[in-house]
Amino acid sequence: MGAEQIQVKRLANDVSADHSRWDSFVHAQQAGTFYHLSPWQRVIQRSFGHVMHMLYVEQDGEITGVLPLGYIKSKIFGRSLISVPFCVYGGVIATDHASRLALEAEARQLAQQLNVGYVEYRNIDVVEPDRPAKRDLYVTFRKTISVDMEENLLAIPRKQRAVVRKGIKAGLISELDTSADRLYEAYSESVRNLGTPVFSKRYFEVLLEEFAGSVDIVSITSAEGELLSSVMNFYFRDEVLPYYGGGTAAARGKYANDFMYYDVMSRAVERGCTVFDYGRSKEGTGSYRFKKHWGFEPEPLSYEYDLVNATEIPNISPANPKYKLMVDTWQKLPLWLSRRIGPLVAKDLA
Repeated sequence: MGAEQIQVKRLANDVSADHSRWDSFVHAQQAGTFYHLSPWQRVIQRSFGHVMHMLYVEQDGEITGVLPLGYIKSKIFGRSLISVPFCVYGGVIATDHASRLALEAEARQLAQQLNVGYVEYRNIDVVEPDRPAKRDLYVTFRKTISVDMEENLLAIPRKQRAVVRKGIKAGLISELDTSADRLYEAYSESVRNLGTPVFSKRYFEVLLEEFAGSVDIVSITSAEGELLSSVMNFYFRDEVLPYYGGGTAAARGKYANDFMYYDVMSRAVERGCTVFDYGRSKEGTGSYRFKKHWGFEPEPLSYEYDLVNATEIPNISPANPKYKLMVDTWQKLPLWLSRRIGPLVAKDLA
């Protein structure tokens, strides 16, 4: 296949055969992830109003590369193109070097047209070593799991395993939810406590709709029916990815979060999953330590940037001292108020 045969195209908004071709390509590539799938186009546009530019390359009628890009236009944080907004993995998937270069060239041209500061590629591995990057900020936690849940339990370090066993013995109840109501109740309380604006409940409802069959919600209650914790899980090939989770004030004392993730792992094994992806964390945070205590080893992520109009890599992390006052203030908000105004801010925290 010659370079002259390469064509960069855009995926239309309407669900079509091209969406199926896109998703088949993603599933077939080792570098493909849940966050590259085409329903994110509709999820992000329906939930936040951001435009998704779904670029793909064809050679001789076959897709040889894809790049989902979200256009974020924020009065607070400026303009950017991100692959993929609100997701932990992204970047170009391509079968050959020429396809990757064609997609990245198209992304830069689009960035110039939209007058954005930068294009952000949320790669798992290093793609372009000379490109500006965050390679020491985020890590991911992934681990192969056994078909035998007793083996999985024994693989958890002793102290953490004891906590999981306490949750199992506490008589907690695990249920699959068909709505996002309980997830939103637990998750919104958790992120408020962290000083982070919460997404709208509609976002989680749209995820359930657009990824039907590949997303579920597990909620944990006490024997008396009190909601303790809840988590939304993504399924991709043989992987489970617990993504949005949180607990109420009572969760910690009843070991609900530990029991919840063990239960998610058990359900994933029943579905035939062999990989448990605990997701992204920043080194030194509570979530980082929690995952380490489960026996998962961190693997660095490589977020690379094409600086178009920006002169430096952006830093809109809550850990940035610049936002400390905002975080401290947010933690003190009444829960009802944080749920009302949080989505107005969170929609730009892509």
